[in-house]
Amino acid sequence: MSFTQAEYIEAKRQIDSTLHKLRETVKTLETKEHAERYQSQLTLARRRIEAFELALALIEREIKEG
Repeated sequence: MSFTQAEYIEAKRQIDSTLHKLRETVKTLETKEHAERYQSQLTLARRRIEAFELALALIEREIKEG
C-alpha cells in the first residue's frame, strides 16, 4: 500500500496528539489516591504508548525516505 507524504505527515500529527493524551492519562492515573485500582488501565495505556511510538518511528522513517 502506498501513501502520500501528506498522508504520512497527517498520520504523524494524529499519533503525536494521541501520544500526548495517553501520557497525560498515565500521569493522572499514577497520581490517583489508590493507583493500584487503575493497574489494568495503566497497563493498557502504557502498551498503547509503546505501539504508537513504534508506529511513529516507522512513519518518521517513511517521511525521511520519501
